[in-house]
Amino acid sequence: MDFKLTSTPQGTAARAGVITTDHGTILTPIFMPVGTVGAIKAVHMHEMREQVNAQIILGNTYHLYLRPGMDILAKAGGLHKFNGWDRPILTDSGGFQVFSLSTNRKLTEEGATFRSHIDGSKHLFTPEKVVDIQRIIGSDIMMALDECPPGTSDYAYAKKSLELTKRWLLRGWDRFNSTEPLYGHRQAFFPIVQGCTYADLRRDSARFVADLGAEGNAIGGLAVGEPTEVMYEMIEVVNDILPADRPRYLMGVGTPVNILEAIDRGVDMMDCVMPTRNGRNGMLFTPEGTMNMRNLKWADDFSPIWADSPCLVDRVYSRAYLRHLFIAGEILAMQIASIHNLAFYLWLVGEARRHIIDGDFPAWKAEMVQKLSRRL
Repeated sequence: MDFKLTSTPQGTAARAGVITTDHGTILTPIFMPVGTVGAIKAVHMHEMREQVNAQIILGNTYHLYLRPGMDILAKAGGLHKFNGWDRPILTDSGGFQVFSLSTNRKLTEEGATFRSHIDGSKHLFTPEKVVDIQRIIGSDIMMALDECPPGTSDYAYAKKSLELTKRWLLRGWDRFNSTEPLYGHRQAFFPIVQGCTYADLRRDSARFVADLGAEGNAIGGLAVGEPTEVMYEMIEVVNDILPADRPRYLMGVGTPVNILEAIDRGVDMMDCVMPTRNGRNGMLFTPEGTMNMRNLKWADDFSPIWADSPCLVDRVYSRAYLRHLFIAGEILAMQIASIHNLAFYLWLVGEARRHIIDGDFPAWKAEMVQKLSRRL
């Protein structure tokens, strides 16, 4: 994986760049749609390419390990061939999913023992094993195994957790460097900065991660219950230390406003389930604010969902028709809304990139934050 910064304007930490992988290029800043089990909920892969214009999607090590399992993915030749996505893929190590199973997992120096949420079977994730799993999945970017402590963790627990994450990171890094990709394309390994909401722990973690010299770095453990302003503060603390010539990935964030604020603080890559999850429940994100498509006000609004959208479905279907589909319980409503929201998120980061290059990102961002905070 290669990364080149193409624009770093004055007055903001926002930057534009290009990530090059063997499955294609990624223009940053970028939003990455979440395909947890190898699929974007309610959206075909050809729609991801042609309507959403996604440049990279996510898969999840925990979920893919349990279903369909490594034997199937190995026989298929990796996730790209299995799900028909020919552009880059990033895989989360599964740490967040394992640690969310608070009553069904146990942490030791060796790794994380957990019981499957599907059938209760017992499994062990070690730092080495999650590298091996991601080799079989064949993702272009793989993540290190870490512990993601709750946002409300006290200092003592956060520090203990971080020390374990650092020891795990060194083991995963060694495994990555002592193994080879299985399918003929390069894979990159991103360590994850942790430290909860404590600035000194975040700095310690960021320095430790930066010293590894990995091809990119991630910021984890945010948007897990802490106040939004604290999240922004931690991003600034970490990005002051992480190397500027490597992509920075903020994990699991977030709302359109969160995304613009993160970009303004030097983040290059983001992911979140919000566009598809909220879309399935009738919430649409637009350049003018959010729309609840179940509201009566849309019942006779025959204007396009988003007249200036780069996405065809937004220009073809009316707001009244989409509301009708939601009220009728029609599955098509969830599909249209998911495609719309994903297309909007990709449009938003694309516009952010354009304004970074043009040199007027701060003014554009301030205007957009006001609009995006409205409910229509």
